[in-house]
Amino acid sequence: MPKGFFLLILAQFFSGLADNALMILGIFFLQEQGYPGWWSPMLKFSFTLSYVVLAGVVGSISDAFSKGRLMASMNVLKFMGVMLLLSGAHPFLGFSVAGLAAAVYAPAKYALVTETVNTSLLVKANAWLEVSVVLSVLLGVALGGWLTNWRIDGGMPEELLTKLGSHTWQVQTQIMPAFVVVCLIYLTSACLNMGLKSMDFQKLRHPLTWRSVEWSLFWKNNRQLWADPLGGFSLYVTTLCWGVGAVLQFVVLAWAQSSAGLSLQQAAYLQALVAVGVMAGAMMAARSYQIFNARKALPWGLVLAMLLPAMALTHSLWLAVPMLLLAGCAGGMLLVPMNALLQQRGQKILTSGRSIAVQGFNENLSVLLMLGAYSILVGWDVSSLTVMLLLMLPLLAAVMPWLVKKWRQAITKSWRK
Repeated sequence: MPKGFFLLILAQFFSGLADNALMILGIFFLQEQGYPGWWSPMLKFSFTLSYVVLAGVVGSISDAFSKGRLMASMNVLKFMGVMLLLSGAHPFLGFSVAGLAAAVYAPAKYALVTETVNTSLLVKANAWLEVSVVLSVLLGVALGGWLTNWRIDGGMPEELLTKLGSHTWQVQTQIMPAFVVVCLIYLTSACLNMGLKSMDFQKLRHPLTWRSVEWSLFWKNNRQLWADPLGGFSLYVTTLCWGVGAVLQFVVLAWAQSSAGLSLQQAAYLQALVAVGVMAGAMMAARSYQIFNARKALPWGLVLAMLLPAMALTHSLWLAVPMLLLAGCAGGMLLVPMNALLQQRGQKILTSGRSIAVQGFNENLSVLLMLGAYSILVGWDVSSLTVMLLLMLPLLAAVMPWLVKKWRQAITKSWRK
């Protein structure tokens, strides 16, 4: 791996750790402030919106500036988003600012990898990135759940809590110390990002011009990647799976609280089991697949699709645990080789920053659409089983090319006999 790669992994870990802890704290904050339950997925919606709205800009920004410094600046902007939330602004506004920073951070991070890692090591590099992302999800969700218990009503000096809770900020919340911890983690990640000069040695810069940020150029790039047989295929799979994964995050929380009778903190720990499975799947994918055989990972999408309704039907926590682990493992085995294939094709067809921006646009548009649909279903009191059955459909659509190919091969063999 290139010099500085593991520093990038560490910086990504801290940034993701804060993102996921902030999401759990945000859900608690909404419940504390008396917002209706269907607003929780909309919090993720507001965070993700910038990935879609700014898709035509973030790739060019990533290609135009030092990626290490750019990522550091975006972590500072995330810090400012939390400050905005605590100042009394609407929760969606604070999360939108943090999401804007995340939208710029993502293409810079992945572009830095594709520019410095050899093609033969790209699947392994993506596995490391996926492990860092998933580990940040795992520990971030656990940290967020733990921090919801670190409240103003106990555990800190009374005078300090009075200052934090009443005088410094306009908003009144019990978990002010938890938000302070998240802000410190963002600043730590920013400091680590500033040390990424060793990975940015190639200085592959593309000037930031009006032409480079025009939506017409972005749509052209989007069509180019979709038109590529391998690039379009891998983009098709990852786009559908990202949307399902975003909804699954909230379905697991809802199932744990309603069916298993767990608190939000305990549900957050249960949700982290999926992350453990993804991490294991990512490591196995790094050993099992290369760019040339990435499509052999598609059967794992079928495994994940079959697990969803099974999880909804069980009311036993001990049965749900292995199912969640296996679901995460299937997701990791599927997405790591697909991501590597997509990045390799995207870098050949477009610049690294633009290809990641196109990928981010499609995947996060899928997240927005599915989260919006899920919010509507929650508002209509649709059962968890129905939601899980509906989530099967995009997963089956993602693996359908593999199924069709297998069916054709089976039919051909039977005719020959």
